[in-house]
Amino acid sequence: MEPAQCDQHSVTNAQIADTFDQIADLLEFEGANPFRIRAYRNGSRVVRDLTESAATIIADPNRDLTQLEGIGKDLAEKVATLVRTGGLPMLTELLERVPESVLALLRIPHLGPKKAAALFHQLHIQTLDQLRAACEAGEVQRLKGFGAKSEQDILKGIPQAAQAADRLYWAQADEIAAELLAHMKTCPEIHQIQMAGSYRRGRETVHDLDVLVDATHVAAVMDHLGAFSGVREVIVRGETKMAVRLQRGFQIDLRVVPAESFGAALQHFTGSKAHNIVLRGMAKDRGLKINEYGVFRGRKRIAGRTEEEVYAALDLPWFPPELRENREEFNWAAKGKLPALIELTDIRGDLHMHTTETDGKNTLEEMVAAARQRGLKYIAITDHSKRVTMANGLDAKRLRKQWKAIDRLNQQVQGIRVLKGIELDILEDGRLDLPDDVLAEADWVVCSIHYGQNQPREKITERLLGAIEHPNTSAIAHPTGRLINRRQPYDVDLEAVMRAAAKHKKLLELNANPMRLDLDDVACAAAKAHGVYVVLGTDAHSAHDLDKMRYGILQARRGGLTKADVANTRTWPQMKKLIGR
Repeated sequence: MEPAQCDQHSVTNAQIADTFDQIADLLEFEGANPFRIRAYRNGSRVVRDLTESAATIIADPNRDLTQLEGIGKDLAEKVATLVRTGGLPMLTELLERVPESVLALLRIPHLGPKKAAALFHQLHIQTLDQLRAACEAGEVQRLKGFGAKSEQDILKGIPQAAQAADRLYWAQADEIAAELLAHMKTCPEIHQIQMAGSYRRGRETVHDLDVLVDATHVAAVMDHLGAFSGVREVIVRGETKMAVRLQRGFQIDLRVVPAESFGAALQHFTGSKAHNIVLRGMAKDRGLKINEYGVFRGRKRIAGRTEEEVYAALDLPWFPPELRENREEFNWAAKGKLPALIELTDIRGDLHMHTTETDGKNTLEEMVAAARQRGLKYIAITDHSKRVTMANGLDAKRLRKQWKAIDRLNQQVQGIRVLKGIELDILEDGRLDLPDDVLAEADWVVCSIHYGQNQPREKITERLLGAIEHPNTSAIAHPTGRLINRRQPYDVDLEAVMRAAAKHKKLLELNANPMRLDLDDVACAAAKAHGVYVVLGTDAHSAHDLDKMRYGILQARRGGLTKADVANTRTWPQMKKLIGR
């Protein structure tokens, strides 16, 4: 595969950031200096988070990218090269030494770049399929530093790595979707355009983007898609369908449909497959036929222009796309109790964030200012406790010092309440990481597991139950510990955790970080069924991360949660009454 190229007239921040991430992955595989790797990852984050185009900044003679924290002279020059030429010689050189396909090996849990490099250099493994064959033949365990157990662990991790290579986080797909829609809407022949598929349903990972268009001239629309920045190749182009692949390997499928079928096509291609199977059955029971062209009685189309029209033809309400998974939506509709799903504007507070006191990028004052700017009425500062040494976790002395600073800040700042909080580690033996007298002084204590995640199910569950039963605990953060596409949830009896949370009036977090989204959608629905309130937190490590709340909202909606089911839609005094502290 050729290195990612960018149209110099329409280069996006996301394309620049993707290039830096690719370089960091390749450098990591080669065992380069960790500080150098981190520089590219930080540079990627800074560019991706910019609120204006990096190309615009470069074009302004009075501005300089090096004024941005995390962008030094070298990275600034590389951004300029990308904007000017569409490529980077450094990336080309790296890809000559390391085929891009081997980066999939790095996605196998616990494999690491050194062992991945050993597989590449000693067994000439470049793909996951080659690695699977080598493991099944017993070749991997014979390498120095591996062994039979390592070989079996690799085999178990290959499906997860394959999925990671095949699917993007919803947040990443959203960046592409926003760029694509902005581009397509400049085509004057387009009358209507909508995204469909798993992206529209808000699934946490997305395989490709489905785009529906109602347009006057099909060829003009397809030409316009072909001119989208980042298109590497046209896979297929027919009379009404077109598929392209982007430089990053992601696929976009375009369908052009007539106005009278637009709603039916949008419903059909949004899915899910299971949801649509039920619809077809209901249509058949009524002597109707439903497909992407409309709802038909015999040969007569009776609906299809809008989704509302399609559902009404089957005596159904319009379903929010996030609910269309054939779980409870049809039962709710039959009872006339389709939930009014939570909205981003319902959130009043964010109760999980970090500052420069541990591993955050912004100071206490900067995080408070950013929260106020976003209209939040209260936040909890939850830096790590001392067990998380890699994040410079807080001991009792440093924590109390921070809390005094929060007390002073509350006297100075109007319109927002800053809560004295802590993200408290649940230690491997079940104890909490700070003394009870310290925790009693906190407004908000969110407990989490960062170490000992491979312990047996009974031990993990016991640790979480102990934290829930502790009188000073407010909530459990990212309750299953998963990292999407990177780490499986730890083995835990989540039913027992939810029963205990309901009994002791403790909250369970839905962590809005798009790499976590933990609880997942099914667990959110289960929490609601157990009478447990969910609390949404961004786990922000920078001011910009506060905007990740919308990813958590999307997951909550997929779980069928309403404003009433989420604790931090309430005022802080109202919310305190929900918690058994």
